[in-house]
Amino acid sequence: MAAGGAPQLVIFDCDGVLVDSEILAARVGQRVLADLGCEVSLDEILERFVGASSEAYRAGVSEMLGRPLAPGWERPYSAWYTEAFRTELRAVPGIAESLLQLSLPTCVASNSGHARIRESLRTTDLLTHFDGRIFSAEDVERGKPEPDVYLWAAKSMGVAPAHCVVVEDSVFGVRAARAAGMRVFAYAGVTSAERLAGERTVIFESMTDLPNLIAAL
Repeated sequence: MAAGGAPQLVIFDCDGVLVDSEILAARVGQRVLADLGCEVSLDEILERFVGASSEAYRAGVSEMLGRPLAPGWERPYSAWYTEAFRTELRAVPGIAESLLQLSLPTCVASNSGHARIRESLRTTDLLTHFDGRIFSAEDVERGKPEPDVYLWAAKSMGVAPAHCVVVEDSVFGVRAARAAGMRVFAYAGVTSAERLAGERTVIFESMTDLPNLIAAL
């Protein structure tokens, strides 16, 4: 990984990095698309939508269906996501232990909305690690893969982008972090290592390895 000075801030994505929500959301998304008349494999949903902004998701669904979506189309399905997250959401294995070992300041920067981020972290007993340091695509003009939310998080925390490291799990998120001029630790949980690899990026497969990887910078 290219030098960028000693890290001063660790910025975590939420979905797929802190909470094991990507598979849950993809399974519900598969049901939603089937209800709309489009049978899609789980792998296709994961490849296409993991880490995508809500705007990109809506555009992708419209493309898959071959028709525009009516305003408010998603409202009937919100309860499906809520129930799945309420009953099945878990912290990513090893993340709680790794957070306790990190000595650097941390924050969250996610494409999800504030309400969902907080509820996800509360459900998995991770909120106390980040309360007051949560940033959302709702705060900026553009979500990932644009760098806006990462740049906003760094500015709000008073740290230059070159001194930030990002923990991501999606192609969109990794692209956003690189565009922000930040170094990336890419967790190959749902997305393959090959799709995440690139400049200023370290690939890893276990959250328990993260503290030592960051300390080695």
